[in-house]
Amino acid sequence: MKLDGQAALVVIDAQKGGVMAQGETGIPHMAGGAERYARIIELIAAARAVEVPVVFIQEVHKRTLTDFGRELDGVEGVHCLEGDRATELADGIEPLPDEYLIRKRRYSAFFHTELELVLKSYGVRTLLLVGGLTDVCVHYTFADAHQHDYHLRVITDCVGGSSPRAHDAALEAMAYLQRDCLVCSEDVLAALSAAGATAVGS
Repeated sequence: MKLDGQAALVVIDAQKGGVMAQGETGIPHMAGGAERYARIIELIAAARAVEVPVVFIQEVHKRTLTDFGRELDGVEGVHCLEGDRATELADGIEPLPDEYLIRKRRYSAFFHTELELVLKSYGVRTLLLVGGLTDVCVHYTFADAHQHDYHLRVITDCVGGSSPRAHDAALEAMAYLQRDCLVCSEDVLAALSAAGATAVGS
């Protein structure tokens, strides 16, 4: 794969709840979270090594439930409350002091957050998306990014859905919008390595 212009790695809701029992988190999620997080950690290191910005997204809600809106009308129960262990970023997936951590109250990382400002500040054209849930926060962020005219790459072995079926359906829906958006971590690591080699040789 080739990166189209300045890229940023956007780590969406890679929180401890993704590797906890579902009864503890209020959200259904696919198995395999630990393996996905290990790959995300590798991607974060590779991006940093070639100065590709890494932006961290974290879903957080007040314990009063004031800011949930309609989010509890579906399958999801109360989740991502301030102070809960499940809400914390996963071990090894934490921003450095000069990186951005953007907290959101809705599914899309663009909705009433500073994400667009941050991306414009970096001059970003391509977003590399990892995290969860594929069919919820990743998909909604993808749709908003698409309508902001970003090139998008969803790293399919670094995202997990509420179920395998929902995960696959969301990937299909995103590929409908951008035909080349589905990639694997191996390809992205190779592209980042090539970008680093080009920078060194320039």
